[in-house]
Amino acid sequence: MPHLKLEYSPGLEALANIQALCDVLHAAMSAAGVFPLAGIRVRAHRCDAASVADRHPDNHFLAMELSVGAGRSKPVLAEAGEAVFAVARDTLADLLDSPHFALSLEIREIDPDLSWKANPIHARLKAES
Repeated sequence: MPHLKLEYSPGLEALANIQALCDVLHAAMSAAGVFPLAGIRVRAHRCDAASVADRHPDNHFLAMELSVGAGRSKPVLAEAGEAVFAVARDTLADLLDSPHFALSLEIREIDPDLSWKANPIHARLKAES
């Protein structure tokens, strides 16, 4: 259940390769060693309308929200979050050098009593290994 949702400002795809970003973030999540591969999802959603900071037309944002299942310690999640954020920062370094870009990551732990899943990908990956 590690799902990373990217929400980004309109027009950001003209400044960054969003699919490539999704791919490197997926790789970082996998490399963290704390998330099951079959559960990793990285999804990007463009916001068709947004007002950012002082509403300067060059302002952009990328807000990342990582939802994880319960059971990992805070230090483990913090280390994984640092690794994911570092990859995002490195990938978007040119944008971060400008005074018009905001990048964020938040990790949310999901209450297992309020979460339902059906994912046969886990069994397939286990059988293939």
